[in-house]
Amino acid sequence: MKQLFICLLALGFYSCGSSDSTESASTAEVQQENVPEKENNSKTILFFGNSLTAGYGVGMDGAFPAIIQNTLDSLELDYKVVNAGLSGETTSGGLSRLDWVLNQKVDVFVLELGANDGLRGIPLTETKSNLQAMIDLVWKKNPDTKIVLAGMQIPPNMGQDYTAEFKNIWTDLAKKNNVKLIPFLLDGVGGIPSLNQADGIHPTEEGHKILAKNVWEVLEGLL
Repeated sequence: MKQLFICLLALGFYSCGSSDSTESASTAEVQQENVPEKENNSKTILFFGNSLTAGYGVGMDGAFPAIIQNTLDSLELDYKVVNAGLSGETTSGGLSRLDWVLNQKVDVFVLELGANDGLRGIPLTETKSNLQAMIDLVWKKNPDTKIVLAGMQIPPNMGQDYTAEFKNIWTDLAKKNNVKLIPFLLDGVGGIPSLNQADGIHPTEEGHKILAKNVWEVLEGLL
């Protein structure tokens, strides 16, 4: 029963994330256009991801990047959070739009992509290659940018070998590039019905608070 529940969750994540891509793209573009120019020594933290970052079902104001902004403000840290999440995004799609997103200077780059690749059975070598290419592009634009990888895991729909190798992608990339790693972004939320919306995959606002905690445990040491 548990395995069936996880499989259904995967299907829900895939279908819901894809159907909302147009709306989220527009929202992300508007937010990007409205980002004010930095003043004095203000720095930018850019969250680049899929429906989890975009706040599917709760809106950007309820998503974990906005909660991180509230934490920064409460600590009087001079950082501006930019949410560049796009529902349904794969690593291939992310790579194709990243150059445009990096038109602004980014001090900390949080990369949260890959889950949709796994749920679609995209070859692991392609996912890993795309993530590495995004890391390379960020540093090409600004070698001083600090990068944080948000690790992901998927249900065993594609087989145990695929699932295990998928999980290792982020660990391998973090070691290779000497960047910070959030071991599993959905730790404490994934598979818990009370912390997810009706689709069983996208976190509620309470769930996003836990995601923010998972992110902050790693991010805090960089700021």
